[in-house]
Amino acid sequence: MTPHPAQRFENFAQLALTIGLVAGCWLVLAPFIVTILFATVVALSTWPLYTGVLRLLRGRRTVAAALMCLGCVMAIVVPIVVVTSSAADGLQWLFGLIRARIDSGPVQVPDWVRSLPLLGDSIANYLQTLLSSREAMVGLGHRMIEPARAFGLKIVAALGVGVVQVSLAVFVLFFLYRDGPVLHGAIERMVERLYGETGRELLTTAQKTVFGVMLGMVGTALAQSLVAALGFTIAGVPAPVLLASLVFLLSMVPVGPPLVWGGAALWLYDRGELGWAIFMVAYGVFAISSVDNIVKPLLIARTSSLPLLVAVLGVFGGVLAFGLVGLFLGPTLLALGISLTQRWLNLRDASAH
Repeated sequence: MTPHPAQRFENFAQLALTIGLVAGCWLVLAPFIVTILFATVVALSTWPLYTGVLRLLRGRRTVAAALMCLGCVMAIVVPIVVVTSSAADGLQWLFGLIRARIDSGPVQVPDWVRSLPLLGDSIANYLQTLLSSREAMVGLGHRMIEPARAFGLKIVAALGVGVVQVSLAVFVLFFLYRDGPVLHGAIERMVERLYGETGRELLTTAQKTVFGVMLGMVGTALAQSLVAALGFTIAGVPAPVLLASLVFLLSMVPVGPPLVWGGAALWLYDRGELGWAIFMVAYGVFAISSVDNIVKPLLIARTSSLPLLVAVLGVFGGVLAFGLVGLFLGPTLLALGISLTQRWLNLRDASAH
């Protein structure tokens, strides 16, 4: 039976209104998607801890959510303060070292620079000319000041955006904790309407994958810090436990650990221990930093039931596509895609028989 023209118009109007409403909601929420995803990842990863706090507080969800958010703020803010103060002390020491070297007279380029193959003599001559001429140093400073200023502004802007995002994430996290069961039930009903019984499997897969990625990040950070502590102890670097703690905190940042072991190598070189400085650089490259490329995919693959190749592609591809939050999105999307593909293949096999 052909629908009445008025009925067809109403159907088209409802469809257009629905599409417009979805598009409008997306435009409103698009600037906060990364923040919401980050808060969701934290909520899923710490939900067992939240349920324990909720039991201790006898079901008072608002208080439990507030305490969990306070704990997350402390877990994020305190490491940032420690790393920032340590970085400030390190930069002050580096500038003092450079100033002392300049005040003590012409700085000589190390002999090992000339021994470098092919370009060693050219590099050494250029550096020696630069270090021996105050005019050349001033000219280099003028050429570097504008890029340095732009880089500094970018860092300040990134820190400001990071503070705003963390604040919004904590705000969202409070409601995810407090209203988690209601939100989970609504998501379950929506996914079941779309995928039927497969929806529950998809939700379980997503939760396991997110938890596996979080465990992979923490496990990798712990492994890197232990390996770094061993290397700092062998090389005789002072405060190896403190430096290993900085490696643990900075392991979430792609270039974080090299800042620590690179500074240790520079300290060793300044003391005249060239051999130990070279050891520290080699140990940092082949031992400390390589842990991130080996341990993290293994932990993610083991805890999320993903094949190792898929876990590796998900981690690195997700970061390249979505930034830091892609570390969670990449493996999760691939896991959901594999689950849907397997479900489709099983249905095809069942229908064939």
